[in-house]
Amino acid sequence: MPVDTLEGVRMERVVIVSARIGAGHDGAAKELARLLGERGTSSEVVDFLDLLPGRLGRILCGAYHRQLQVAPRSWDWLLGALGSPGPASAAHRFAGLAVENLADAVAGAQLVVSTYPLATLAAGRLRAQGRLAQGLVAYLTDPSVRRLCVSPWADLVVAPNALAAEQARALGAVRTVVRQPLVAPAFRPVAGAAEKALLRVAHGLPGDRALALVVSGSWGVGEVERTVGDLRAEGTVEPVVVCGRNDALRHRLERAGVRQVFGWVDDMAGLMRACDVVVQNAGGLTTSEALATGLPVLTYRCLPGHGRANAAVLDQAGTVPWVRSPDALGAALHAALQPVPPVFDAIAPIEVAG
Repeated sequence: MPVDTLEGVRMERVVIVSARIGAGHDGAAKELARLLGERGTSSEVVDFLDLLPGRLGRILCGAYHRQLQVAPRSWDWLLGALGSPGPASAAHRFAGLAVENLADAVAGAQLVVSTYPLATLAAGRLRAQGRLAQGLVAYLTDPSVRRLCVSPWADLVVAPNALAAEQARALGAVRTVVRQPLVAPAFRPVAGAAEKALLRVAHGLPGDRALALVVSGSWGVGEVERTVGDLRAEGTVEPVVVCGRNDALRHRLERAGVRQVFGWVDDMAGLMRACDVVVQNAGGLTTSEALATGLPVLTYRCLPGHGRANAAVLDQAGTVPWVRSPDALGAALHAALQPVPPVFDAIAPIEVAG
């Protein structure tokens, strides 16, 4: 566990602060809680949005969702602006609105782990005020790092790759550790052709062609329909589209004649093992799950803002190619479908700096 690298911390109870913004923050928090439980440590997952006063948490979540649906390119502008002093100070003040409730939530814990940037800022403010004696860990769920993800008051920043660790240190992280992303144990490589065939039958998928799993987060946002159209036109793979909670997207794809369309999927691990390649647009939790499953992953028509930032880091690291145009899609798919060794080593060493 990454938190084991904090010397002198006796972990009888850990509070993990997440947020129901998409699924990545919660996914990491739940897996961390499961692993801590296996080690006999009591843990509690708290939603940062519920710590904000009144309906502010619901408003924040809804506004972010609508922004990605209606004006996704504005997310690029907003993330860029948050790197400058004025907007960053406003974000710090907003996070501070949760400080009092956060102080109550973490009372009696030996360690606080944040998987959500605003929660990290709020916990850092508590530490700066001398009101948080517990160890504080910031867990990064994205492969790229923004200024608001890092607090100089955190004892440790857990990064998913060396580039993210470098970015975190440049932004003021005191100590970093590189650790493969936390994903549930169900996300494992397929056992062989027989298991893949059974999984395709179970999910109603064709058994005689290569399948590309198209994912766009739990909200089903981005240029999903254009991605599916490009894949169908290219012809190398048949798209299998997961729309998450976006029922309108699912209905539009079904009306357009796309044969393999899913809404919310409970057995995402099994669906991944039934497919041959993942095409995604954000580079978050689903990408980590796919890589842990042993599937090749491509970034295509990525979301503005964090999607582009994640795509750049994953591409630079040589982990996930960023396909920047429809003309390059065919070659990228052919390369991805070639046999390759697993990306993650189950016993990968931890690298510590700082």
